[in-house]
Amino acid sequence: MLDQLFSLFFPRQCAVCGQSLIPAERLICMGCRSDLPKSGYWQQEENILTHLFREFQGINIEHASSFLCYAKESPYHALLHRLKYKEEAYIGTTLGQWFGVQIKEAPFYQTVDTLIPVPLHPQKEKKRGYNQSRLFAQGIADQTGWALETEVLKRIRHTSTQTKLNREERQINVAGAFALKEKERISGKHILLVDDVLTTGSTLHACASTLLQARECKVSVAAIAYIQ
Repeated sequence: MLDQLFSLFFPRQCAVCGQSLIPAERLICMGCRSDLPKSGYWQQEENILTHLFREFQGINIEHASSFLCYAKESPYHALLHRLKYKEEAYIGTTLGQWFGVQIKEAPFYQTVDTLIPVPLHPQKEKKRGYNQSRLFAQGIADQTGWALETEVLKRIRHTSTQTKLNREERQINVAGAFALKEKERISGKHILLVDDVLTTGSTLHACASTLLQARECKVSVAAIAYIQ
């Protein structure tokens, strides 16, 4: 009754289309959820992201996927905009839970031991109030039971926004931005490295290169969305 009364004065709206949500709906309406642009990459041994990371030299990524795949002008991009800039942290956890249901059954992820989110610089995390990649990873952990590790990979250099940079500029921008702490904690483990948005893969590549300094460590990558 309290929820219904609250909704009367502060109606919940779909984060994609803006229509009012019924009590049984969460985050987005059933119509928008049924039309979610899910990539399905977690079910494919070869996909556009596995090929993308194969183009990077010097490291081997076990597998790559994203929950969603869409063009930047897609109305579903509002989900990430609200997550990153509107202080709606629950969006990250919710999307992670939805993705976790899918990926825990995928054959390429059956040996995953640990989730590691791409870290924010402490200044940026303090300003935003949370790390959206960590929220996404927490949602995945809720559904899969995989351990969540946040103390091994650290961002040691503040970097400028990557939004308007090309692939080469992004690689330069994040070079040396990450460091590995207590690498024995992930030695011999299969890590799923998690980010929010994947475009060129430069940030995930820089993080994976750092993680692979650990002995016999394997790394797969996943993002909330691959933006084409």
